[in-house]
Formats: sequence, structure tokens, C-alpha cells
Amino acid sequence: MKKSLLSVSALAVSAIVLAGCSSSGGTTDAASDDATIFVGSLYEPQNLSNTQGGGQGVTEALNGNVYEGLYKLTDGGETEPLLADSVEVSDDGLTYTVTLRDGVTFHSGAELTSADVKSSVEAVIAEDSQSARKSSFGPISEITTPDDQTVVFTLSERSISFLYNLTYVWIVGPEASVDAADGTGPYTLDEWRQGSTLTLDRWDDYAGEPASNAEVVFTYFTDATAENNALLTGEVDIVTSIQSPDALAQFEDNSDFTVSEGTSTTKELLAFNDRVAPFDDALVRKAVYSAIDTEQLLSAVWGDYGTLIGSMVPPTDPWYLDLTDVNPYDPELSAELLAEAGYEDGFTFTLDTPNYDPHPVVAEFLQSQLAEVGITVEINTISADEWYTKIFQERDFDATLQEHVNDRDVVWYGNPDFYWGYDNADVQQWVAEAEQSETMLGQTELLMQVNRQIAEDAASVWLYLYPQIVVADSDLSGYPVNGLNSQFYVYDIVTS
Repeated sequence: MKKSLLSVSALAVSAIVLAGCSSSGGTTDAASDDATIFVGSLYEPQNLSNTQGGGQGVTEALNGNVYEGLYKLTDGGETEPLLADSVEVSDDGLTYTVTLRDGVTFHSGAELTSADVKSSVEAVIAEDSQSARKSSFGPISEITTPDDQTVVFTLSERSISFLYNLTYVWIVGPEASVDAADGTGPYTLDEWRQGSTLTLDRWDDYAGEPASNAEVVFTYFTDATAENNALLTGEVDIVTSIQSPDALAQFEDNSDFTVSEGTSTTKELLAFNDRVAPFDDALVRKAVYSAIDTEQLLSAVWGDYGTLIGSMVPPTDPWYLDLTDVNPYDPELSAELLAEAGYEDGFTFTLDTPNYDPHPVVAEFLQSQLAEVGITVEINTISADEWYTKIFQERDFDATLQEHVNDRDVVWYGNPDFYWGYDNADVQQWVAEAEQSETMLGQTELLMQVNRQIAEDAASVWLYLYPQIVVADSDLSGYPVNGLNSQFYVYDIVTS
């Protein structure tokens, strides 16, 4: 087994990352099962942990490829057992007894045991955990390991999403850290050249079906145009999600490439800091919302692609409602709401904007639109690292742009400690009651109430739902096309 070779320097997210590709680029000329697949991405991990704020890039590269969970979220959005062989749930819904699969080992050679499961879940719920799903496991009151193959989760209250939530938890081996990987997946981590590439090697001792290719190299870009050019010139074989729609024509009319539009769960948000003035006033938030022509924005950024949404919920979630009419584009209404809130002369705020596409373009659009109702937007461009520290950790912001990639994440509006600080007691109660529901119908009805309330409060501005556009070399097949939670399973990718 090859050991991880990792730079100890800090991740330079803004670095130019064209270096690190092979001189020939693209897939090898070897047989398909010996091929190297080059994957282009704009999302480099910030570290190799799913509990220490590694960003969506760590999920994209490592989830399901290097690390596995007890359960897996399929590309179609279904929950399936992975490291779990079976589960028994008590009649009261408070005890989950999970039996592990036999014969599973970590890349380090250690055997998977119930103790590894226990420690992995405890890492997610630990006080210092930065996992976005940490609050989802609040009902866990105890984890016991009666034997090496059995894990018992005891809950303090029902959690209808418990098995679904477990798809977010990697089972981590004894040699794993924020800069070293030790999983049970079909690939080992060969090398991570920070600011450039991350290479995965097929693991011959994998307990399941072996990967269909020998090696996968994630190549990282900070510029969508550079990523697209790398695909055109054969430096990469596939890009995980197109972020420069203006470039699509060169692929759509080219038989050398296949363009696939899948299902997205990625929302582009103007997220307010609801704790601070003036955004602690729902009237102001609604005024901002009604000053933005989201239809024009979507067309400007994505052309004919993408979808307008009026809440945090994409159409693929069971509790979706079309709420696009709750905060309509209406500059006159916006001016009226501003006057009612005491801001008839407008105000000024700083918009912290990630420096990668499409956020800078979106920020300039918002700046122009809000100026028409007397609101001055000062754009502060920051890196992904800075966003995580300044916004997510320190909550030091007025408003920010960010893409939120997960499905079923409306529940974060029930957590007043989340970075945007939305605090509504009814919403918190409905989210809690929804999770304790005995049926999916009960959960759905309550979360629909949540959807409507956060829309009526304009808790954030949900600008649009990203399209999920995967472009690949026409010789490639077996790649995922749906953008669920940033995961990108690479083990079935083959080249003809």
C-alpha cells in the first residue's frame, strides 16, 4: 500500500493549479481497467477530515471512494447499507442495533470493528467538530459495542432521519487524520499535491467490487475557464460540474464530448447575518429579496439552465413547495418595505463574496440591482479559507454569498447557532417535531410549514438552484451525473 504524501504547507486555494497533470493528459492508452482517469474540479479539499471543515471538495474526492459509511446515499438519493449488514430498530424507535459486514479492513490493515464505528460517530458529534451535520445527531444518548460486529445506538427521542444522517458519517481507521487518510473504500490516497492534484489508487484488498479503473487524479482549478480549457485539450477527461455555462456550446456541438444534465441540490444563497442590524429585521430582508430579479440573474449566469426556488428546498426533497411567489421581484414593494422598516434612505452593507465562479458575477449583479432601491453594496472578495474562518466560524459578516450543496438541509434553519443566525421558535419546534415523527407524512407536513415560514421571513435569499452539468470525454462512461451533496463516486468510470 502506498502511504499518503502530503504537503505540510497551508492550502492555497487561490493558487493556479494547472501543474501536476501528466504530460500527455487524459486517460492512459492501457486497457480500461488499468486506465487513469483525470477529473477536473473547482473544489479542492482544505483538509482530509469530514469533521474539521474540509469543505465540499473533501466530500467530492473521498466520500465513497476512500471512505465509506454504515450507509450510502446513492446517486438517485436513496439510502442503502454499505458497511452495515443489517439493522434492527426497536418498536419505540429509540434503539438501532447495527450489525457490521464481515471481512472489512482499513487501508492500514486494521480490521473494521464496532469500536471504529463508535469513535467515528463520536468524532462527528464532539464539541470541536465542524461537521455541518453535527446537530442532526443530537438525539444520540449512548453508543455501545456489545461485540466487535455490533453497534447499538440509543436515542433520547425518535429520529426518523437517523439512517439517512448516517450516510454523512465516514468510518475512519486508526491512522486517519486531517492530513492522512485511512478508510475502507475502493481507493487508497496516493498523493495530495496541495494546490494541484489529489491522486487515488485502486485498492486490491477492497472488500467489495474492485474499482473499474486503476487510478483517478483529481486536478484542481480556481478558474472555470481554465478548467474548461483543460477538458478541451485533454488534460482532464471529465469535470464534476460545469461552472461556466457560456462555454457549453463548445462541448454541446462537439462529438468528442458528452454533456449530461443531472439533478442538483446546490442552492446559491444570499445569506444574511440575521443577528445584526439591519438584517435582524424581516422587513429589511424581504425588501432586499424583492429588489432582486432572480429570473434575470439566473438567465445572466446560466442561460437556459438552472431553476428558481423560493426556499431552501429543491424539488427533489419530499417536502418541496413552490414558494417563488412569496418574495416577488417588485422594486416598488421593496421601497415600501424599506420605508416601513425605517430605511427610506437606504443603507450600506458589506457582501463577503467567495472568489470563485460564479460568486463574483452574482455579487456585481446584486450590487447593481440593490443600488436601484437605495441600498449600497460594498463587495469584499475572500478566499474559500477566509470564508470558512470569517463567516462560518467567527460569524463576522453582514451578508455573504455561498452555495449550499446538500439535500434535506432546510433543517439548519431550526438551529439558531448556525452561521446565519436565523432564530424563530416556531421553526425550531417544527424541525424538532418533524424529526420525531413516526411517519414520512408527518415529517413532510411539518417541514412544509418550515419552508413557508422561512420564505415569509426571508431568512435568506434563495437566488437559484444550480444546474448539474457534467461534461466528459465521449469515450468515458460510468460516472455520476446528479449533484447530491457534492459526492462524486469514481469507481465505475471506464474508458472505451
